[in-house]
Amino acid sequence: MNLSTQVRQQRGFTIIELLIVMAILGMLAVMVAPNLFNKADGARHDAALSQISAIGSALATHRLDVGQYPDELEGLMENTTGRSTWDGPYLNKEVPVDPWGNEYQYSSNGSSYTLISYGADGRAGGEGNDADVSN
Repeated sequence: MNLSTQVRQQRGFTIIELLIVMAILGMLAVMVAPNLFNKADGARHDAALSQISAIGSALATHRLDVGQYPDELEGLMENTTGRSTWDGPYLNKEVPVDPWGNEYQYSSNGSSYTLISYGADGRAGGEGNDADVSN
């Protein structure tokens, strides 16, 4: 066996073949990645709605026991009213932060409440992933 025959038998991929494969993988990634990120954003939105619903149920139970909604969400975890009818804590764990790591915005006048997540940007308003989420 001469040297040129040995070189042909040990031949691997050429740089052109590797570049073509990398280009194909890159195009697939460009097409698939946005769909994956959109799913993650939708999941955060759904998680925020679920948390708002759970907190809303706890607030309703608090109102049944005490006669009004708490002034702050911490009233679900400890008796801030001083009333003996308080039968909490009304949540299993501490008041959660929204899926983007921001605190929920809560306000109440005692007979009604507003509970909002400001979305990914943490500011009121916005569109898409930055849109506010409320019940």
